[in-house]
Amino acid sequence: QVQLVESGGGLVQAGGSLRLSCAASENIFNFNTMGWYRQAPGKQRELVGRITVGGSTNYADSAKGRFTISRDNAKNTVHLQMNGLNSEDTAVYYCNANIITRNCWGQGTQVTVSS
Repeated sequence: QVQLVESGGGLVQAGGSLRLSCAASENIFNFNTMGWYRQAPGKQRELVGRITVGGSTNYADSAKGRFTISRDNAKNTVHLQMNGLNSEDTAVYYCNANIITRNCWGQGTQVTVSS
């Protein structure tokens, strides 16, 4: 089972930025997509964005224009750059690694945006 370790969460003021990282214990080329999801209190987990093995990205409407996903294949790491944060972005952010036969999750990192 791949280990996905998120880091970079924390407390930030509205309008600020954070960069999340997800370090995988195996080659991320083993997965079709690497993604970021989030779950706010009392809400379902939702997609933030994801990146394919070929580097294509797609984002939730709430993330478009503010968040950017990138991958560092040499380090088996995926990043989520978040700019223009607002209180609605407060959530636990989870890294996901997916291929048809495997769907793996990290333990999550808390992001709190103060207004």
